[in-house]
Amino acid sequence: MSSTIFPVILSGGSGSRLWPMSRQLLPKQFLPLVSDQTMLQETVLRLSGLPECAEPTIVSNNEHRFLVAEQLREIGAKPHAQILEPLGRNTAPAVAAAALCLQESDPDAAMLVLPADHLIRDVAGFHAAVSIAATLARNGSLVTFGIAPDHPATGYGYIERGDPIAGCNGAFHVARFVEKPDAARAQSFLANGRFSWNSGMFVFSARRYLEELGRHVPKMLEACRSAWTKGTRDLDFVRLDAEAFAASPSDSVDYAVMEKTADAAIIPVDIGWSDVGSWTTLWEVDDKDAQGNVARGDVHLQDAHNCYVRAESRMVSVLGLEDAIVVETDDAVLVARKDHAQKVKDVVSHLRSANRTEHVSHRRVYRPWGYYESIDDGDRFQVKRIMVKPGAALSLQMHHHRAEHWVVVSGTAKVTRGEKVMLLSENESTYIPIGTKHRLENPGKMPVYLIEVQSGGYLGEDDIVRFEDLYRRS
Repeated sequence: MSSTIFPVILSGGSGSRLWPMSRQLLPKQFLPLVSDQTMLQETVLRLSGLPECAEPTIVSNNEHRFLVAEQLREIGAKPHAQILEPLGRNTAPAVAAAALCLQESDPDAAMLVLPADHLIRDVAGFHAAVSIAATLARNGSLVTFGIAPDHPATGYGYIERGDPIAGCNGAFHVARFVEKPDAARAQSFLANGRFSWNSGMFVFSARRYLEELGRHVPKMLEACRSAWTKGTRDLDFVRLDAEAFAASPSDSVDYAVMEKTADAAIIPVDIGWSDVGSWTTLWEVDDKDAQGNVARGDVHLQDAHNCYVRAESRMVSVLGLEDAIVVETDDAVLVARKDHAQKVKDVVSHLRSANRTEHVSHRRVYRPWGYYESIDDGDRFQVKRIMVKPGAALSLQMHHHRAEHWVVVSGTAKVTRGEKVMLLSENESTYIPIGTKHRLENPGKMPVYLIEVQSGGYLGEDDIVRFEDLYRRS
């Protein structure tokens, strides 16, 4: 086995406990929650300085493919591969697809499997632990990292370490994995001293992972191998075959492999780790003022203590509250006690059952060419603000049920309307009748901003017939 480490970043989560910031189309891994970088960007940048580290392989769902690509481009990172899951099947099949991909470069590739949405403060300690784990992996072990617990958490699974591994300081055999415990049992684990939180981070060779997966869940390996073999290349993406991947059982790496293998090893670490799994967790890891408050954005606090307050689009004032969470976005506000943070997912369930959209997307929706954001809507009309990146273009398209009026606010837009092609500058406009083929492009070096007014009997995003598209969307 070569000494190269191949990072695999799993970016398929939904982060429903961080609503209203985290949405289906923009989940928490794509948000700047703890710094100016998004969680995905932080995860990639954390690899810098890790000896003999290859470019990361990213596994994401199809909806997020351009978000991943754009966020990597922003930090100057180029992936080894970007694998697209046609549907979610938990982490074990995702890692199997990455292992099959990496075997084409190195049959014994040492994989460093990382969730895209975790926080690690001690990067040097993380690198040191990965180096130890890579040595174990080259000897056939399947390694996980155990987080030193500092309180009796009931929201994490636990791992009990067994005997030390000879010749490898700081590493142990795994005695057992334990499901999320109740409070009394979590307290006993903390007092015992041999238990760690299960981090969901792993190091093993692609070959050994696939061997163990084939031994314990052969149907999953068969489905993933078929999905990889039948997969297709699309621009810079690798699309897994949808039918084959759907046939795979849905399971985590822990359940499918780590709890069953005889070669599981654990490296206990204290690296300032957090899974940032709730607003309370985010309050715990963020910088606080003298009253224990975390304030992000345009926030005014008075007589408030131990609160997390985040303002995304307007000024938020909090008076006389304790242990509260207040999160404001342009279309939703969350107010909760910190001890109710885990119940935010119930709000998402309510929105879903009520056929609302606040759990799906923000007013600003990102596209590979830029973004649009809703400004106003009513009976038979909708107003959007559109930004098109330099050199980008929307698809050549038409609509059956709506007409559009475009007004350029800044920049220069190249507009195709039927057979006519024109350049529109600031304060100039055009009208697109129902049924007319049209396209919007940015030929310049600065973003183009415009206002779009839609009118018609149906204004849904599915009323788009594409004839040509740089991004190969159907």
